[in-house]
Formats: sequence, C-alpha cells, structure tokens
Amino acid sequence: MPELPAPHIRTARPDDDGELALLDRLAWSHLHAVTPEPQPPYAPFFSERHTPENCLVAELDGRLAGYVHLGFPTPLDSNRHVHQIQGLAVAEEARGRGVGRALVRAAVDASRRRGARRITLRVLGHNTAARALYEAEGFVVEGVLPEEFLLDGAYVDDVFMGRFL
Repeated sequence: MPELPAPHIRTARPDDDGELALLDRLAWSHLHAVTPEPQPPYAPFFSERHTPENCLVAELDGRLAGYVHLGFPTPLDSNRHVHQIQGLAVAEEARGRGVGRALVRAAVDASRRRGARRITLRVLGHNTAARALYEAEGFVVEGVLPEEFLLDGAYVDDVFMGRFL
C-alpha cells in the first residue's frame, strides 16, 4: 500500500479565518467540546485570545485539514514559560492520516523554539483517542477534575496533561 503524504504544517494566516471557522463547526462534538454547538450567526475563528500567529494549520492535498491553537494557561508573566494547547481539530475526511499527531508535534516544536519549558493541555476524560495520542507524544496526566462537565446528560472528567520540553 503506498504511503500517504505527510501533512504540511504552517502558521495560520488571517485569510484562513472562514475556512477554519467552518472546519471548527464541522468538527464540533461533545467528545471534545464543553461549549454548546455553534449556531448562526457564527463568530469569527480568530479573536484577541486566539490570533493567527498562535495557530498552526495542517494542509493535506492543498486543503486545510486541521489546526492547533497555542496559548498561555494564564496572563501572568510568572507563567510565560508554560505554553498550552487550547484547541485542536482535524477535519473528518483527514482523520487517520497523521494530521493530529503532526499538529501536536508542531505545537511542541513551536513551544520549544519560543522558549517554553513545558506544554500543557486539557482533554475530556471520555476522549480516549485524543488521550492516547497525547500520551504517545510524551504527555502525562497531571491532574483530574472528576465530573467537571455535564455533557449530553453524562458527567465527564476534565483531565490535565503536560510534558517538559
């Protein structure tokens, strides 16, 4: 079987906003989202908190296939050595092609280049596929908030994961 091409990872551009907003809406699920399902009128993808410069996108076959948002866990200067993955999504048609793994690795590399010492994230306890990916990329569980969210009638844990760079 021929090897599939690896995704191309790049920094997002302001003109990616519409395509990323659509990808985000199509990828929405309570498997990973604690917010309500997006409804019109839709908000722009980029915001003051999530700028193009802090978003990496994956392209496959010339199309956007996923993204990862990087940010800081707090606005404190004393916490600037820690970066945080604050969103990751992969288009349904691109799943299973290494896009998520490439984005996580790119986020780790970007954080290291920007001088971070650690990278953290939060993942829902029932999202076993995401947790397995993060663990395979060196993240470990650092804490759990049991039954932190009520999603579709079920209580779900909020799992904190992190790794040193």
